Amino acid sequence: MTSRFSFEIAATDGKARTGRIQMQRGEIRTPAFMPVGTAATVKAVKPADVRAAGADIILGNTYHLMLRPGAERMDRLGGLHNFMQWDRPILTDSGGYQVMSLSALTKVKEEGVAFASHLDGSRHMLSPERSMEIQRLLGSDIVMAFDELVPTTSTREVQAAAMERSMRWARRSRAAFDAGGDHAGRAALFGIQQGALDEGLRKASADALLDIGFDGYAVGGLAVGEGQEAMFGCLDYAPGQLDPLKPRYLMGVGKPDDIVGAVERGIDMFDCVLPTRSGRNGQAFTWDGPINIRNAKFAEDQTPIDPASPTAAWSKAYLHHLVRSGEMLGAMLMTEHNLWFYQQLMQGLRDAIAEGRLTTFADGFRARYRGGKG
Repeated sequence: MTSRFSFEIAATDGKARTGRIQMQRGEIRTPAFMPVGTAATVKAVKPADVRAAGADIILGNTYHLMLRPGAERMDRLGGLHNFMQWDRPILTDSGGYQVMSLSALTKVKEEGVAFASHLDGSRHMLSPERSMEIQRLLGSDIVMAFDELVPTTSTREVQAAAMERSMRWARRSRAAFDAGGDHAGRAALFGIQQGALDEGLRKASADALLDIGFDGYAVGGLAVGEGQEAMFGCLDYAPGQLDPLKPRYLMGVGKPDDIVGAVERGIDMFDCVLPTRSGRNGQAFTWDGPINIRNAKFAEDQTPIDPASPTAAWSKAYLHHLVRSGEMLGAMLMTEHNLWFYQQLMQGLRDAIAEGRLTTFADGFRARYRGGKG
């Protein structure tokens, strides 16, 4: 049987790496983009089509799934993979971000976070131990440690306190994960670096995580409104503070040009709702930048969004009609295209790193994507 978790770096180009993560449910090619399946579905796309677009792994949301349909129910139904008919790896987030961003009446204590559900106001407690239990009940392949996220605009004192608590929670997450029996024997656990935009706090966080020891490490607390320049400034040093032999995951990123810049800075894994959410809202990603299919100029455009796309049989005019009419098929086709585009971008990055031409690829991508403004 395949080992529980292994990461092999096949080639590097500058700080960028390409390789593969091997798990019992399959191989994950890196750099990897993980489509987001918030509520046991990548919205508007069947699992087989997500896979056909090129995705090796998807992401599930602990917070949403614990509230509906519930982790214990999911376990009784055979776990998340069986429930949604996705037989490849799934990474689940810890729930911390959603608790902070979606929940009412949130109270953070050393034990964990008490909160009211955004669905019905019911009260819940999410702790490192409960987060690990939920992710185990879901059957997650890559489990994320439970952490506390505060805005990058918070004072340094607030950021430091949240980072230090996150590191205490990371140690509790490790202990609770390791006590998970059979699940711990086949799944992996990632720690999450915090510290906002402060290099010293990031280093202290990285040191604490390395002392605990994880299968991979996430750079957390970015893509929360600080802007690309500030994010890249942090990524100029943060990945290098982590174990170079383990995968590095930038949570919640992002736009195609964010991904390219982060890969150049040594990031291996990404997730974002952008390709799916944008697709449902009529935005398609293309090599020449995003387009809004609702625009009148596409009403009689008989060309496809991209002749290589799985949606190439349908014209922009047809997609324009579907989206403007509110037809479900419009959201489905737009989302399928965007997922394909993101995976094409990741394949392009992997090939460029392997062939030692990442700078040329990245500069060419930016110039075209930004319409010569890059």
